[in-house]
Amino acid sequence: MLPETPDDPPAPVPLSVLDLSPVPSGASASTALRRTVQLARAAERFGYHRYWLAEHHNTPAVAGSAPEVLVAAVAAATTTLRVGAGGVMLPNHAPLRVAEAFRVLEGLHPGRIDLGLGRAPGTDGRTALALRGAREPHRGDDFAERYAQLLGHADGFPAGHPLAGVRAVPADVPLPPVWVLGSSEHGARAAAELGTGYAYAAHFGTADPATALRTYREGFRPCARRAQPHAVLAVGAIVADGDERAGALLRAQQLATAHLRLGRPGPLPSPEEAAAHAWTAAERHVAAQGTGLVLAGTAGDVAARLRELVGTTGADELMVVTQVHDHAERERSYELLAREWGVHPG
Repeated sequence: MLPETPDDPPAPVPLSVLDLSPVPSGASASTALRRTVQLARAAERFGYHRYWLAEHHNTPAVAGSAPEVLVAAVAAATTTLRVGAGGVMLPNHAPLRVAEAFRVLEGLHPGRIDLGLGRAPGTDGRTALALRGAREPHRGDDFAERYAQLLGHADGFPAGHPLAGVRAVPADVPLPPVWVLGSSEHGARAAAELGTGYAYAAHFGTADPATALRTYREGFRPCARRAQPHAVLAVGAIVADGDERAGALLRAQQLATAHLRLGRPGPLPSPEEAAAHAWTAAERHVAAQGTGLVLAGTAGDVAARLRELVGTTGADELMVVTQVHDHAERERSYELLAREWGVHPG
């Protein structure tokens, strides 16, 4: 093999999947969960690097309410993918329980598990209250404290700590690599200060992706768990064989997003339903705002725009979110993009 020369194009960064387990109109939530496992198997065949599952509660739009359960199912159905939570919303859960669950997963699937942590509840206040089993709403940002507690259950607390001796079992299994998720620069700063990986949710975040990733890299503090920063950029992408179909698929996602933003979340509509829908002025306004970064088009066009994003942000990895009504078209979108990106099928 000839050595790389300065004129050779840079190797593409790894391509990964973030799956929200969307519920399409006319289908059940349980079907959406089974399709998540099917898509993970396909993503492994296409050569994707990582497959993360999200945590959402009390919404008819997505079925993924228990990411650790989906991580277990996907990891058991695949052999080479790294599988993780993207992520566990730490304010909703006892740190000990999170450490235990992901040590169990790491024990079952050594070297393949990731633990992504969210800093916010990721749901409405009443549901967050129910998740914590508390009588009073959560107040303040105590993520750093809860994260320190999670590490203490894995690595041990200092002498005199109230929780000293409370270990997450299995104790002979390392805690998987940790990532902090974010949709603003606050998450970037938290990940940098804690010395974790960082995943920026550009598919719905409002910050400039280049700024968020630069904030993370410049402030990164190495630690025993991670010596170098690693920034993942999550982007919405819809790929089809033609621009017209890609646009129709995008319009359906925009309608679902408009309903969510306007407090009327529902299943993901089909392109035909979106085309026949009588859009209100408020829905058109939300769609026109283009909240988040969602690319749609042919594989060549989407891949070219993703390469530009890598160049402007310095992302170490891309994570693609594809919200498409028909499962076969969703799978096809990931296949076309992987082929154009140049990843090697597993």
